[in-house]
Amino acid sequence: MPTYTFRDENNNQQVIEKSMRISELDEFKLQNPHLTQLIVGAPSYVGDSHRLGRVKPDAGFRDVLKNIQHHHNKDSINTW
Repeated sequence: MPTYTFRDENNNQQVIEKSMRISELDEFKLQNPHLTQLIVGAPSYVGDSHRLGRVKPDAGFRDVLKNIQHHHNKDSINTW
């Protein structure tokens, strides 16, 4: 169940964290008009930079790829 963060507008310093279903969120907001929902943070997407293609392989691995490409002329292998 997701956790939502609210700020009490009556006293701006109080922060309330409430765990509820997303289907219950609208009803909770209607019952508590003095609370304002806060967006705490955006979701982070973690991935391997090599698998995502952001980092080139090192020179040694590129030499291996070039050797494979030399022996298999039909295949198109990306050697960067």
